[in-house]
This record gives sequence, C-alpha cells and structure tokens, in this order.
Amino acid sequence: MYTALRLQRKLKRELGQGGVQVIVVDPEPYMTYQPFLPEAAAGSISPRHVVVPLRRILPRCQVVIGEAVAINHGKRTATIKTLATAEEGTGAIEIHYDELVLAPGSVSRTLPVPGLVDHGIGFKTVEEAIGLRNHVLEQLDIASSTRDPDVRDAALTFVFVGGGYAGVEALAELEDMARYAVRYYHNIAPEDLKWILVEATGRILPEVGEEMGKYAVRELRGRNIDVRLETRLDSCVDRVAALSDGSRFPTRTLVWTAGVKPHPILASTDLPVNAHGRLKCTAALHVDGVEHAWSAGDAAAVPDLTAEEPGKECAPNAQHALRQSKVLAENVIASLHGRPLKDYEHKYAGSVASLGLHKGVAHVYGRKMKGYPAWFMHRAYHLSRVPTFNRKARVLAEWTLSGLFKREIVSLGSLENPRAEFKLAADTGRHPEAS
Repeated sequence: MYTALRLQRKLKRELGQGGVQVIVVDPEPYMTYQPFLPEAAAGSISPRHVVVPLRRILPRCQVVIGEAVAINHGKRTATIKTLATAEEGTGAIEIHYDELVLAPGSVSRTLPVPGLVDHGIGFKTVEEAIGLRNHVLEQLDIASSTRDPDVRDAALTFVFVGGGYAGVEALAELEDMARYAVRYYHNIAPEDLKWILVEATGRILPEVGEEMGKYAVRELRGRNIDVRLETRLDSCVDRVAALSDGSRFPTRTLVWTAGVKPHPILASTDLPVNAHGRLKCTAALHVDGVEHAWSAGDAAAVPDLTAEEPGKECAPNAQHALRQSKVLAENVIASLHGRPLKDYEHKYAGSVASLGLHKGVAHVYGRKMKGYPAWFMHRAYHLSRVPTFNRKARVLAEWTLSGLFKREIVSLGSLENPRAEFKLAADTGRHPEAS
C-alpha cells in the first residue's frame, strides 16, 4: 500500500494522462496497521480505525480485491481469484503487467502440535483481534454462570504461545481488560484469572534487548502472569495445554503467536527464493537476477548494508518495511525513466512495546526506558506511523475519550455469525406476520 501510495503521488501526471496504470491486488479492501491490533482487542481503539481502506487512499490506482494464486513472471501474468470469479464459476482471471511489486507480507507459522488446528487462535488480522476480544469476554460469562468447577477453571485459563511482540502485547492488553471487566462480575475476582505465556527460548521481546526483556518478565510476573521460558507447547488435544515441562492446563483459550513465515504465494511463482522461502533481493529491492520484479517487507530477503557482519539481512518487521516501500517506489520510477537505482540502507533505530495501559518497555537509539515513559513513546511512535491524517485523528480522539470514560467491555460475539438469530426464528416456525 505504501509503495502504491508513493507511486500515485510521484506519477500524478502520468496516471492522470493514462500513460501509467498502477494495479493493487489484495484479498482485503483495506490495509491493517498491525501494531494497533492489541489495543483493538482490548477495546482501546475501534477496530475500524486500525484499518485503512485501499480505495479511499489510492483513488488513482485500480484496486482489485482478490487473491493471487500464481505468478508467471516469464509471461508477466498474475493469476487472480476474485469474489466475482467465485460467483460466476469462471475460474481465476489473468492480469498482465510490466513491472511486478510482490509484497504479500507473512502469515502465521504453525507447527504440527496435536490439537492446535482445532483449538488455536491466531493474532495476525483485525478479525482475529475482534474474535479474541469477544472470546475472552465470553469466557468470563461462562465462568460466572457455570456450577462446574472444571468448566470454570478452563474458562478462566488463558494460554499464549510466543513471546514476541504479538504474544506479549496481546496478552498484556487483554489481561488489563479482563482484570478491569471482572469488577462487574459478582463471583469472579482478578485472582481467579490464570494467564500463561509460553516461550521456547530463554527471553521475551528480544528486539528491546536483554535488560528490557528481563524487566518485561518481572513486570508480567508481578501481575500474576505465569511466564514460562524455555518451554514448548507439546499438545492441546481436548482443550488441555500440555507443556514440555510436564505442566497441563485445561483451557478454552489458546492463542498462537509463535512466529511468522513468508506468504505461500511466493512458492507459486518462478522467482528465486532463499532457504527460508523469502525472495532473494538486492539492496535496491530488485529481485536478484530477475528484471522488472521488486519486493519489500516480510516477503523480501534484503541485505542489511548497515550490519557489521557480512551476509546479514534486514529483519522482517514494520520498521524496515515502511522505509523500504519509499525506496522501492523511487527505484521503480527511476527504472521507468532510465535513472540509476538507490540502495536501501537503514540502521535499526530500536523498538518499543506496550505491556498494557500505562506500562511498556523501549530501547531506542541506545536509550532504555520502562513504565509510563516507554508506554507513552510506544503510542506516540505508532500514532505518527499510522497512515492518513483521518486515522491519526480518530485514534487520538479515542485515546482521549478512553482516558475520560470507563472501558467498554461489551462482547459482540454474534458478529461472527450474524445470521444465527434469523435462522433460529425461521427454524422455529413462528410467523406472527401471517396471523
């Protein structure tokens, strides 16, 4: 989206005269600003303000809502499945192109853990964030109304697997929300909630450094969150989380955030990929050895020119992806006009992470911060990065209002099955209109 946005701005005249056409293909009609997903799950931000509508921000581009299932760069064609092709039954369509920018990002990396497919919950999309929020609040309702102690304990046990940004921030925000919500339940106390973070390595949040990572562990454990390092999830069959240290936790909530992998579309192309499945790219973001093909973000293996050790690649994170998109767009334009290309070079500035409301850790330009200052920096940084002034203003307004009023703790689980009530009414045979 950022690459298309910059092309739209830089090629305004060519696009207006019809000499250049920018086609954007995506399965969803919006771009998700993923760093805000934990706050959307906790209710601090409305989910619709975490996404940016593509047609609105890219009015001069042709937006095609569909999924690329194959790319034949030799023939300069992309095979696309759209909602219309599914309805028509005509099969996928082919889009011809001159220049290809392949930046599909990444998807959740799952492991063959028994029961994971049946009971795991991901945390990569806004739909998953909304679903997880509704699910957590639903568990509080189940625990409050059941008389079975086993059902109650399972409902109040929340297991998160993966100690990176997604897992830690999602757990911290939802724990904050749940602890606030239980004040409205007459028979649930904050001490009844059991939150467990499972991490296979010896530290969490490696991006913020070892010292801040240890602080984050102490902060979470101080909130009665069970952080288990050097521990793996071995099984979750029958909704029982069995860990490698021998522990077993009956749970109705298992959130899987243990890493990502390149998008599967990369395997359906004739472009070169490395051992990890990412596109081999040059520092100019050109697919190595292939003309007219470009990439950036999680899908691209881009050499890190600022690294001291040779052969190191840029980390697959938003900090690099956003900056790469600008260089990529400039290089595409330079290629069209026969100008020399520019290499992408950015020294890693550091990282910020939220640990819930008014709590956080940060390691930026060598400076370490924790607590409220780190949390404030986290919000300020991401507010500056979320695209469009419209979204910035809405997010800031919601933060301001949430500071003045109480949290929203409403579960709208029916959104996930909106026709259930209508079908129930139709199946009961009650037709008062006919009487």
